[in-house]
Amino acid sequence: MTRGEQAREYQGHRLLRYACLLYAIGLVAHGADHLRRGRDVLTPEVAWAGILTTIVGMTVIALVFSGHRLAPLAAAAFGFSNAAAVAAVHLLPHWSAFSDAFPGAGLGVAATSWAAVLIEIAGLLALGAAGTYVMNASRRPKTN
Repeated sequence: MTRGEQAREYQGHRLLRYACLLYAIGLVAHGADHLRRGRDVLTPEVAWAGILTTIVGMTVIALVFSGHRLAPLAAAAFGFSNAAAVAAVHLLPHWSAFSDAFPGAGLGVAATSWAAVLIEIAGLLALGAAGTYVMNASRRPKTN
């Protein structure tokens, strides 16, 4: 592997860690906001979905920061799919039991709620993009 290839690989993994850090900040802020708003505003479906995705998200964070070989794949798969899920739960008007809709919710949803969710979604999209970048970079043909 040439120095240039090593540098690109290192930059890709560094980018993945930064994206993961942004997601982690959003995850903590979003969780804290749910505690602030209270559990009574959530349906059981939203609460369980949040618990499960938090567990998976923490697993992805551990994979990324431990440098596991599956971290880019996990980041790409989880990042893009969970960004869509969080957006559907919070940014769409009420549509099902899996909805904790911010639009039309009134005063219960403060600007901090919007900020926390948007930071988490941005982190998830960055995580997905960085994971995809690292996977694509590792597939490039090696030069001698």
